[in-house]
Amino acid sequence: MNEEQRLSAGRIKPDKADKEEKDYSQYFQTVYTEPSLKKARKRGGEEVAYFDDFEIDERFQGMGKGRKFYIRTYGCQMNEHDTEVMGGIFSALGYEVTDTVEDANVILLNTCAIRENAENKVFGELGHLKSLKRRNPDVLIGVCGCMSQEESVVNKILKTYDQVDMIFGTHNIHRLPNIIHEAYMSKEMVIEVWSKEGDIIENLPKVRHGNIKAWVNIMYGCDKFCTYCIVPYTRGKERSRRPTDIIQEIRQLAAEGYKEVTLLGQNVNAYGKDFEDIAYRFGDLMDDLRKIDLPRIRFTTSHPRDFDDYLIEVLAKGGNLVEHIHLPVQSGSTSMLKIMGRIYSREAFLELVRKIKVAIPNVSLTTDIIVGFPNETEAQFLETMTLYEEVGFETAFTYIYSPRDGTPAAKMADNIPMDVKKERLQRLNDLVNEYSAAAMKQFEGEVVEVLVEGESKRNEEVLSGYTRRSKLVNFKAPKSVIGKLVHVKITEAKTWSLDGEFIGVVEKKEVLI
Repeated sequence: MNEEQRLSAGRIKPDKADKEEKDYSQYFQTVYTEPSLKKARKRGGEEVAYFDDFEIDERFQGMGKGRKFYIRTYGCQMNEHDTEVMGGIFSALGYEVTDTVEDANVILLNTCAIRENAENKVFGELGHLKSLKRRNPDVLIGVCGCMSQEESVVNKILKTYDQVDMIFGTHNIHRLPNIIHEAYMSKEMVIEVWSKEGDIIENLPKVRHGNIKAWVNIMYGCDKFCTYCIVPYTRGKERSRRPTDIIQEIRQLAAEGYKEVTLLGQNVNAYGKDFEDIAYRFGDLMDDLRKIDLPRIRFTTSHPRDFDDYLIEVLAKGGNLVEHIHLPVQSGSTSMLKIMGRIYSREAFLELVRKIKVAIPNVSLTTDIIVGFPNETEAQFLETMTLYEEVGFETAFTYIYSPRDGTPAAKMADNIPMDVKKERLQRLNDLVNEYSAAAMKQFEGEVVEVLVEGESKRNEEVLSGYTRRSKLVNFKAPKSVIGKLVHVKITEAKTWSLDGEFIGVVEKKEVLI
């Protein structure tokens, strides 16, 4: 097989500057290996290839004519963005999107592996799709995303879910045309899950959801290896997109009228650490993006370890850099953070928060917290409660610990009884509700800037949108303001949202809370 044939998946063109003859066979392995912390920590020697162009091979042009696709997405914003890319590839192949599995010719479940509950939902959905497959044997059913990178998941699907036609991993999305083609042609399940760390592939097509807010990947993978987390194994090592590609993409979004961009990465603060030819980090990128004529720029998610002083300095400049930072702490106990592999102490986290608040006094801080981690004592849990109060988080995503096969924590005894976990979660959630209500109360009587996203889910006569500090606001106004920045006076604060009166469209560049 020559190089052109090896690269026939979506016609990925190798970098023109790369004249060396390379063996691309490793990219076409069907491999799913048990995660190994020891091996993963030593990773980094393997070259990450960079491809600056993508186009659909002429063999697959028109493959989707008269056919429809359906993608159900689970998990994080990264998965949402992956779905946008797959939607773009489907559209380039000639498929049309549908919002029902009954009407689809291809069904994909884009999965999340971070918690057991997410995996159970996928297996439940596969069970429901079995009867659909019986009624319509020609429909293709596929499983992709993070779950596909787990050996145990692939084995379970092979053993139990014979209605699945294809499985592919997080590093294989650009191979979608080939995978679908093989699934049409083959009588066997098509499995393509690469064990390599992944490449950087630019110019993949996207079908974005709406034209108001957009996701933009700035990097992939994670090298932190928190003991409970499967992501470093399912998403690979940290690898950053080139700044020129990111800046160009965001400039294009601004030109198309988008009002808000959220920068995505498993750990955006580590952006640029892998660059060997330039000294350019996340703070540098944010400083450059600050100069683009686009109203709002957010990012998610951050790791406290890599949140440096220069980034704080840049964020304090404001402008289109919003005053909301999601900063996962996971626990308020230094000893528990050590077991979790979080690489910082309670004291270091509080010092980081102090620096952020000094530089950005009106910042809104939110977080993630896990309760019931192996060996967590009542005293350690109370340290989490007191840290929450000391920081004054405005809200939090809270979770009961769920062991993930292949992670170091999965080898620890899950020795906290479920009733204790649930009781601690309830106490924590009571505190989260209290602080959220107090944070919302401060806005009563204030005029805020809201990016109007559409009709309220509960009342079509009411519009809704978010402030710069990520507060949901509901108000009545003409439908013509959807997609615009408006001023709203807050009349009533609730625990999780604000009600207000429409004042008018923002006519000039003003920065309000």
